[in-house]
Amino acid sequence: MRRMFLTAKPMRKTSQRIHQDKRANAPARNPMRRDTRPKGPRRVILFNKPFDVLPQFSDEAGRRTLKDFVPVGDVYAAGRLDRDSEGLMILTNDGALQAALTQPGKRTGKVYFVQVEGAPQESDLSLLRIGVTLNDGPTLPAGIELVDEPEWLWPRQPPIRERKAIPTSWLKITLFEGRNRQVRRMTAHIGFPTLRLIRFAMGEHQLGDLPPGEWRDISAAI
Repeated sequence: MRRMFLTAKPMRKTSQRIHQDKRANAPARNPMRRDTRPKGPRRVILFNKPFDVLPQFSDEAGRRTLKDFVPVGDVYAAGRLDRDSEGLMILTNDGALQAALTQPGKRTGKVYFVQVEGAPQESDLSLLRIGVTLNDGPTLPAGIELVDEPEWLWPRQPPIRERKAIPTSWLKITLFEGRNRQVRRMTAHIGFPTLRLIRFAMGEHQLGDLPPGEWRDISAAI
């Protein structure tokens, strides 16, 4: 009896290249772009936030918020300014402006006047100029100057707690990023805790002579 041997047909290989080509030729999905245009008239407001005021418009615990000072609806803070910090906040309904002031990639300069405990030397400040490593990574190089107490400075309520045996110093610090409590962490990192922090400028917008607790509408000026 003659045995018949069947030769197995080679399996047809599915070409990986075909699938890759199909994927490559498939139309790309357009990401949804967020509409940053203001709803209604464009509003831009400068506000000098006092100490012990939350940088938001509501608080379930009944603490002081922006609503206690700024009777304007449908505007939002461009970036935060901690409850224990003072100075310039920009409130706006313009999403593009908000992004320009706060997004890390924009690297918009923010200027702070900072009172620290102790007397830092140039060798201390140079560390901040080149960048230091905090618990969330290295900081960008910052502008640091040792300055006199600002002439326009208002008294803080309540006053800061100073220790008679330890001097205090004022620094002018320019940051190009905006991490949580970054200035305080930077000065503590080099051994000089922050006692008082006042934001003076965000990009081209400055506090000027605006008193604490007051606001100014600059919508028409920009």
